[in-house]
Amino acid sequence: MKRYGFMLLALALLAGSCQQAEQTPCDPAIPTLQAPQAEITALKKYIDSSGISAMADGRGFYYSIQAPGTGTKPTLCSAVTVNYVGKLTNGTTFDSSKNITFGLNQLIVGWQEGIPLIAPGGSITLYLPPSLAYGAQALNGIPANSILVFTIDLIQSN
Repeated sequence: MKRYGFMLLALALLAGSCQQAEQTPCDPAIPTLQAPQAEITALKKYIDSSGISAMADGRGFYYSIQAPGTGTKPTLCSAVTVNYVGKLTNGTTFDSSKNITFGLNQLIVGWQEGIPLIAPGGSITLYLPPSLAYGAQALNGIPANSILVFTIDLIQSN
C-alpha cells in the first residue's frame, strides 16, 4: 500500500517540532519527548511476548538495527530518503513506500529519534509507543493509541 508518506506527514500538522526551513531555521536538537510509563509497559509486553530482540531507548521506544550504514548520520534538519513499511502489531501493513524523501523534522517523533541511530545504507526496525507515533489520533487504518512497527532502510541523508 503506497500512500507516499501521507501517514508520516500528517502528524507534522499536529505536532511538528520544527517549523519548515523557509519559516524558521531548523534546530537540529532531537526532541526529548518521553513516552508515558503505561505506553512503555505495553510496548515492552509486546516485545517480550513476541520474542523480539530489540534495544530499549530511554525515551520509551525500542529498536533493532539490522545494518548500521556508513558515513554521517542524519540530524533533525536532514532530508532523508528511505524505503519503509509500517505495520500494526497484528502484522497488518498500513503504509509503505520506496525511495521517498522527507525532511526528518516533518515526521513523527519516533522517526525523528530513531532514524539518526543509523547512517545511509543502514536498516532499522522501530517499535513505537503511541505518543511517539500518532497518539490518540485514529488515522487511515491506524487505530488510536496504536503501537507501530516501522522497518526503515535509510538510502541517503543530506
